[in-house]
Amino acid sequence: MEKTITIRPGEAERDPRGYARRAQRQEKVLAMATPVVFFILWEICARAGLLDSRFFPAPSAIFMSAVEMTRTGMLQQDVMASALRVLAGFAIGVLTGLGAALLLGLSRLTRAALEPFLTALYTVPKLALLPLLLLIFGLGELPSVLLVGMTVFFLVWIQCMEAVLAIPENYHEAARSFGAKGWNMFRHVTWPALLPQLFISMRIAIGTAVLVIVGVEFVQASQGIGYRIWHSWSLFQANRMYVGICTVALMGFLFSSLVRWLGHVMLPWTASSTKRSR
Repeated sequence: MEKTITIRPGEAERDPRGYARRAQRQEKVLAMATPVVFFILWEICARAGLLDSRFFPAPSAIFMSAVEMTRTGMLQQDVMASALRVLAGFAIGVLTGLGAALLLGLSRLTRAALEPFLTALYTVPKLALLPLLLLIFGLGELPSVLLVGMTVFFLVWIQCMEAVLAIPENYHEAARSFGAKGWNMFRHVTWPALLPQLFISMRIAIGTAVLVIVGVEFVQASQGIGYRIWHSWSLFQANRMYVGICTVALMGFLFSSLVRWLGHVMLPWTASSTKRSR
């Protein structure tokens, strides 16, 4: 006698919206709990003497240093200096990178002429170009901003150009069948297909921009988070050095989250704006 197997719907099938909300709350709790547990364990180990406080001060001591740096205005000045450099370079890099991606992606001859040259420049470490920029433009903000812009340019250019080249030809054929060409083709086919990859490249680029500006400020700045980390290390002020490191991490997280939020708002139809599959 054959047995009948009954498959009952699971919780996700019975109440998909409720299940998605509960899963989202669970993810948020885990995201917040992980750093909290990490810092609690760090605090316990530091107070118990398991960590050398000269190199790994307790999080409470680092927090008090951050409060003191905030009270004197030092931390705000450093954050503002680094943030302005990152945002200015990021804007320059996104605009120029997007323009180059469209130019090379839509023109076969331009791509053949410029892609090998740009690819060769992409492999050059960007920090290695800082002395050249300082030689040309002198000391000041411009070399730092341009270096960030160059870094962002290549990340946006490569990914957006590939997105343009990856647009299926049948999309163009369908648009042409409705009489679309020129600006209408760009508006209704190229641009919507490009936007998701643009925001992905921007998320990667904004994090990389923070990394680059910190490296630049190590050697060429009198203010900024990178300068504060390096200066604190040279004076063996571990607490302030950790404040700078934590501030960099928080800055990168906030910038990346902002770009991601903008992508969700502007591209509600993409898979990236929907809930992740469970």
